Order: sequence, then C-alpha cells, then structure tokens
Amino acid sequence: MPRARPPFLLREVTRHGKVKWYVRIGKGPRIRVPAPGTPEFDTEYEAARSGEPKRKKGAPAAGSLGWLIARYRETNAWRGLSMATRRQRENIFRQVIETAGDEPISRITATSLEKGRDRRSPHQGRHFLDAMRGLFRWAAKAKLAKDPTIGIEDPARPKSDGFPPWSEEGVAAYQNHWPIGTRQRVWLDVLLYTGLRRGDAVQLGRQHVRDGIATIKTEKSGYTVEVTLPILPVLSETLVAGPCGDLHFIVGADGKPFTKEAFGNAFREACKAAGVRASAHGVRKLAATRMANNGATVAQLEAVFGWSGGRMASLYTRSADRRRLAQSSVHMLMNEGRTDCPAPSGEVRGGKRKA
Repeated sequence: MPRARPPFLLREVTRHGKVKWYVRIGKGPRIRVPAPGTPEFDTEYEAARSGEPKRKKGAPAAGSLGWLIARYRETNAWRGLSMATRRQRENIFRQVIETAGDEPISRITATSLEKGRDRRSPHQGRHFLDAMRGLFRWAAKAKLAKDPTIGIEDPARPKSDGFPPWSEEGVAAYQNHWPIGTRQRVWLDVLLYTGLRRGDAVQLGRQHVRDGIATIKTEKSGYTVEVTLPILPVLSETLVAGPCGDLHFIVGADGKPFTKEAFGNAFREACKAAGVRASAHGVRKLAATRMANNGATVAQLEAVFGWSGGRMASLYTRSADRRRLAQSSVHMLMNEGRTDCPAPSGEVRGGKRKA
C-alpha cells in the first residue's frame, strides 16, 4: 500500500514531463521543495511548513541540528553561561555541526547522543552531554524540540583524586627559585594565601581590597557566591614588592592581566623552571589541606573556598581528623600500662566469689 502524501505537499508535472514538488498552505505561496525520499526533503519540507525564509547559501537548513544550535546561540540561556563554558561548548558544537549539523532535529535521539558520548573519552563525554543538555533543555522550553538527553547517564568517572596537591617541598623549591620581587612569586602567593581558583585569582586586584580584607564573587558560582579573605601579612609583603598591575595583582611580563587559560600555561612554565611539576589548582588543594590540618572546621573551609553542601570541605577535614586521631592514639598499640593480673572469677560487689 503506497504511503500517504505529507500534508500540504503538491505534485506537479511540467509540460516537459518533469515532476516538481511544492508546499502550499491554504491560499499562501507555493514553496518549491526537493522530491520526497531525498536527504534534503525533511528539512526543506519542515521549513516550508513553518514559514521559515529560504536559507542563505551555506546556512543550516531550518529544522536541522545546526539550525537549532544557531538559534540557541542567540538566547539569554547561552549568554548567561560563563565565557569559559561558552568556549568549551562552542568547540563541541563545532564538531557536532561538522558531523551531524544537517540532521533534522527529530532524528536526534537518546541513542544517537549515547553513541556520541561513547565515541569520546569519559572526560570529553561528560562535556559533550553537558553541552547537548543545555541545548535541548532550552529547545524543549522553547517548544522547538523534545529533550532526548533525559535519562542519559554520564560516563563513569575514572578513579582519580584529580589534580595532585602541591607538597610543602614543592612550595619551598618554587619560592627559592622565584624570590619576592618577581611576578612569578606574586602568582604563587596569591593562589596559596587566598585559596582562589585561577579564574578568580587572575581577577583579584586592589579594587577588591578594603581595610586589608579582599571580597570577590567567584566565577564558578556564576558570581553568586562571595568569599571574604583577609590579606595575610605574608601575602601583603609579596604584593607590596610586586610587580602587580593597577587592577590585577597577577600580570604578565607586559604588565597586562591574563585570561585564566593563559595564566595556567604561564604558571606551568614557571613551575617547570623551578623544577616543580604541578598545576595552579594543586595550590588550592594544598591551601585547603593546610587549613584542615591546622584544625579548620567544615564551615570555615566553605567560607574561604566558596564551597557549599559540606561534601568538598569534608574530604579535607576527614583526612585531617584521621591523621590527628592516628597520631594521638597509635600508642595504644603498645603493651605499656597493661596489668597481668587476671580478672576476678566471681562477683566483686554484692555477692560472694565462686569457689
């Protein structure tokens, strides 16, 4: 049995015997579309039905995945993301458009997204799903598409402790190589004595400090969480010696501020020159470890590092508590102070001993 013709689709045979196809709704204009069954038909047909203007050469067809991504980039939902997140997702969308940009939105299913996830490493797969979730959640709210990301699981995280924390020996080696008065020393001391992530550390400047206390809203929270950090004397000494910029403590050789990515690269080179193989985020982990080992509570760690919910802070306090408990109780492994007298065989009070 032949398939029913889609609504509003008209077939016309020219006087030369050629078949042409058009979409016409009511008394509206006729819009030429490719023949049914061709790869271009679905997107061109949907565009004609929705009244979308004919696309420019090279532009994504209306109703395609590339078209949906282009519309998403025009929204407040996209503009509300941080610059770092947009750059990351833009790279993912570029790959998606290259491989599947012409696919109709209706053909993007949970199965196809899972295949895209599985083609990538676990780390890249999570970023891929985050990008597609953002796209389709917006599209579902805008009633442009259903959300095929619902129910898709993130790839399992490989067992890892993440960025390794700096050791105290690494700090000493770095400080010996980069003494006070060098910009590289400013870089380390700002990270170590504030505990800020690199994205916040590169923004920190004199405008954030009042009466010896720095206040800054964190990038990762979407600038909704504010941390308050007294400038410690050791950091104050480094900042006075500089060199620093007018509005940024951390600057490059030209006195200009860094993006967080450029700073990460420059800091890595400074570490390499000092014989230290470590990262900027590892400094933050050492700062948290120092505080926990010195007896900081979960609430104190969250106030300094901008965490919430107790999970991250508990990782550090739990480790520090275990260490302190072990140090204070390991002597119990010894036999010292133990009596060799046997326990009484009968009742000690309120009764007679057994014979």
